[in-house]
Amino acid sequence: MNSPAADLQKALFSRLNGDATLVAILGGQKVFDQAPDKTAFPYVTFGRTSIFDWSTGTESGTEQLCTLHIWSNAKGKKEAFEITAAMRARLDQAPLELSAHHLVNFRFEFAEVLFEEDQAVYHGLLRFRAVIEDI
Repeated sequence: MNSPAADLQKALFSRLNGDATLVAILGGQKVFDQAPDKTAFPYVTFGRTSIFDWSTGTESGTEQLCTLHIWSNAKGKKEAFEITAAMRARLDQAPLELSAHHLVNFRFEFAEVLFEEDQAVYHGLLRFRAVIEDI
């Protein structure tokens, strides 16, 4: 059986790589689980997913906090903010189609952009909360 977290990540991957605005900003379909070596900036990677039991006496489900990372080597935060905004617009409360589970809701939690001095890149974070029930 497909895990709810894997099912959600597959739906997110498809939605993000299928968004013309985001693909244009990134310069291609550059959303990865782990970026290949020497991937050109900017790009997006999947980060931590925390999974919590959300089951009731009659239903089985999970609450998930999933993090997406934005990587930019542009001068200044503008590009990272632009990517963050495009991703949030595409994902917040999106009716994601899961193959083996039912998505109850998918909501934006928070975003931040910071400069990673050791890598000399801007690093954006987007966190979303998903509630998923087993079918």
